Amino acid sequence: MKEFDQFKNNQEQNDKKKNQFTIIKDDSTDGHGGYGVGSISLENMTPVIVDPNEGEAFVDMGALHARSKVEKRIKFIPNKEEVPNGLLYWIAWVTVDYQEGKPSYYGVAGSELRVDRSIKRGYKLMPEHVNHMDKSLKGRFAVDHMDEKSKKILGEYLRDFKPDLWENTNQELKDALGVE
Repeated sequence: MKEFDQFKNNQEQNDKKKNQFTIIKDDSTDGHGGYGVGSISLENMTPVIVDPNEGEAFVDMGALHARSKVEKRIKFIPNKEEVPNGLLYWIAWVTVDYQEGKPSYYGVAGSELRVDRSIKRGYKLMPEHVNHMDKSLKGRFAVDHMDEKSKKILGEYLRDFKPDLWENTNQELKDALGVE
C-alpha cells in the first residue's frame, strides 16, 4: 500500500512547513480582466512575529487572519492606555517578489501589538495593520517607527533565514533595519 506524506506524523516535516516563506506565484488574473480582478492576493506575503521580550522572530501564518500564537485568546482594543502592562510585539508583513529578475524581500512593514495575558487584553489598531500590509504588497518599507532592538532582530532573522533573498534585497531595507 502506498504511503502518502500528508498522512505521516512526522514532527520534523511539520516544523519545516511552519517556518517557510510563501512561495512566489503568478497572478491568476493576468490579462483576462474577469472574475477576481481587483482583489488583493496575499500569496507572496508572510507575517513574521518579532518578540523583543524574548529576542526572537518567527514566521506565523496565522497572523494573516489574526490567529497568530501571540494573538490567540486575547481581546484586542484600539486604546493603548487600557493595556498599560502589555508586552510589545511586532507583526512584520514581509512580501517576497522579484526585483531585476531575482527573488528578494520586496516590501516589509511592521505593525505594533501590545499583549497583557494576565487580563487577556491587547492593543492593536486594525487600520494600521491593513495599511502596513498594503505598503508591503506595494514594495515599500515601513519600519522606521519600530524600536531599534526589534528592527535588529527582524533584520538578522530575514538575513539568516534566506541569505540569497537578503542579498538581492534593496539596500534601503538593510539600512533601515541596521543589518548588512
